[in-house]
Amino acid sequence: MIMVFIFYVHVIGAVAAFTKRWQEEGLGEGILGVAFMALIFSVGWTISTFLLKFIVSEKGFSKVFDRDALSLLVLTIAEIIFYYFYFKDESISPEEPPSNQ
Repeated sequence: MIMVFIFYVHVIGAVAAFTKRWQEEGLGEGILGVAFMALIFSVGWTISTFLLKFIVSEKGFSKVFDRDALSLLVLTIAEIIFYYFYFKDESISPEEPPSNQ
């Protein structure tokens, strides 16, 4: 159940990233944003599973919260921090007028 929720959160995040990038830059940038998220997800899940293999047994803490669910949770927390800084808007200082592009 935890894994389903985490995958659902990732789908919602991918849709939000696609929409934001699509509105700002265009369709190609939206697709690249989703592809970037898929790459980070797949590599991050592999790395977090590899690292947790040394710390947690395969059974994990319970039947529902096994090592795979824990690795997805660790990955999701790391992604939240990373995507917060990657997708946040750059603020415009009050002294500089916005550029017309």
